[in-house]
Amino acid sequence: MLHDPNRVYVFDTTLRDGEQVPGCQLATPEKIEIAKALEALGVDVIEAGFPISSPGDFQSVVELSKAVREPIICALTRANRKDIDSAVAALQYAKRPRIHTGIGSSDMHIKYKFNSTREDILQRAVEAVKYAKQFVEDIEFFAEDAGRADNVFLAQMIEAVIAAGATVVNIPDTNGYCLPDQYGAKILYLKENVKNIDQAIISVHCHNDLGLATANSLAGLINGARQVECTINGIGERAGNTALEEVTMVLKTHHALNLKTNINSKHFTEISSMVSRMMHMPVQPNKAIIGQNAFAHSSGIHQDGFLKHRENYEIINPEDVGLNSADIILTARSGRHALKHHLERLGYEIDRLNLDQVYERFLIMADEKKTIGDDDILYLMSDTEEGAVKNGYKLNLLQVLCGDPLSPTASIRLEYDGVETEAMATGNGPVNATIKAIQHIVGKDILLKEFTIQAMHGGSDDVSKVNMKVSYEGKSYVGYGFSTDIVKASANAYLDAMNKFI
Repeated sequence: MLHDPNRVYVFDTTLRDGEQVPGCQLATPEKIEIAKALEALGVDVIEAGFPISSPGDFQSVVELSKAVREPIICALTRANRKDIDSAVAALQYAKRPRIHTGIGSSDMHIKYKFNSTREDILQRAVEAVKYAKQFVEDIEFFAEDAGRADNVFLAQMIEAVIAAGATVVNIPDTNGYCLPDQYGAKILYLKENVKNIDQAIISVHCHNDLGLATANSLAGLINGARQVECTINGIGERAGNTALEEVTMVLKTHHALNLKTNINSKHFTEISSMVSRMMHMPVQPNKAIIGQNAFAHSSGIHQDGFLKHRENYEIINPEDVGLNSADIILTARSGRHALKHHLERLGYEIDRLNLDQVYERFLIMADEKKTIGDDDILYLMSDTEEGAVKNGYKLNLLQVLCGDPLSPTASIRLEYDGVETEAMATGNGPVNATIKAIQHIVGKDILLKEFTIQAMHGGSDDVSKVNMKVSYEGKSYVGYGFSTDIVKASANAYLDAMNKFI
């Protein structure tokens, strides 16, 4: 069935298993946006939802089937006709539909969840696959709690469902119970004891209750499985699922495994941020591959070794996961070499700076703070000649009038190439009025996509940092602004983003 025995298929269940986390529910348009990002990432299968569970889930599967064309679109069901009928209806527009049906396989589930017998469960499994096969050719069967199932009975079940028409057999470690050697041995047992196993793909679906999801998935792949089920950022019920970015980067890094996927890892940082933002699930800083500290070096010894030869302290290129570069964490113990590296990374022309003066100001700031990040450097440079815009618009005057019942009005004066221009505009708030006034002067169709404000350290009189992402002619640009005045910080952020394409 497999054309390439070393090819691993990536089954993403972010929109089904991942969305089961409390507080992570998505609207259909959000699901479509993530699904399109998953398609660009190169996943082979997108589990779009559980259609029978709610009208919203049903509709999401319908709309994702229309919006995404390359990956297989999969719908989850239990082993009964009503669930399968709902999935068939939801998948009617899918170019490549798959029904994912199954039932418990462990004696614990058979006794305490289904109050049944092995014989009855086996019959229900076969009947579900046969019924689904009448409507959809591609049928995946999940043997729930296979991690704790008796291997002899599990092999009997897998052989029976493949004979009934299953094209993929999912062996889930539903509770994250197995140790890697146990789970790998289970997959190998099925490879060696299921007579018709070559007629189906073995899939691994591991949960992270003991922190072993990625290790168990890899053990399964090494022992013959060729589909891995995972989620972006490892989100999912309880402690989560196998993280897509982790398992695929292990395969990419360990060439000796001779296993490959179609994943374009350069999209990881972008899609990780998208899922985190939409699902309100922050990524812990020390998360492998996509955590903010995954490529951070703070030790002076590490910094020196890294800057001399990257591979001293990195086994993955940050560019391979969508980052521009690794992060050299600055402290009062960092030298000019590390500061120069950061300034260059942030776009400053070193030959136009007085590096000694900048370093002296940096040391004063570093004495006050434990670590110095990008925000601190941008703030350090913002009120100096070094931080001034060399070729672009510069803010020379900003006056804002607002208050109930007045309409917020902004007057602004910008300088460009030595020439000053003034404009005035009203808006639904002082920031909106300021941006409109800037747009009057610039005269370009610039779309504001994201706008965030945060205090640098905390307190109502603190310096505020504003991040703005704008879109111009199909490309996105990010700008930063700093000030104790939020409106001025917003204007500076907008101009900073705009000056990157002016």
